[in-house]
Amino acid sequence: MWPVKIETPKTRSDEKRLADILRRLPAESRALLLEFAEFLAARAEPVRDDVPEPASVPRPDQESVVKAIKRLMATYHMLDRGKLLHETAHYMTQHVVHGRPAAEVIGELERMFADHYQSLKNKADRQG
Repeated sequence: MWPVKIETPKTRSDEKRLADILRRLPAESRALLLEFAEFLAARAEPVRDDVPEPASVPRPDQESVVKAIKRLMATYHMLDRGKLLHETAHYMTQHVVHGRPAAEVIGELERMFADHYQSLKNKADRQG
């Protein structure tokens, strides 16, 4: 099925082997391999026993959605930004494209970040 013959001398590192394989694959297969690798990496991510408390970064009276996202990233520094990207982009689109007021969007973003934080804490509690 795969057009790749894998020969692995014992002296090659895993990274080198993967790089060699990746170079030989067609674009579609490279994308699939990278998606699978990201899936495995996320699944293997160690669960933190001690989830740090959010930082105290107060919300200013006047704040743009972009600044709110930066503030929330600083507040919830322990969260995986990659996992928040899709939802954050969704709220930004609601504001920029659909004209939803910044205050509403920021409120939703704050709830979303808090929910992700609580999920992380719950996961750590179940593991501990």
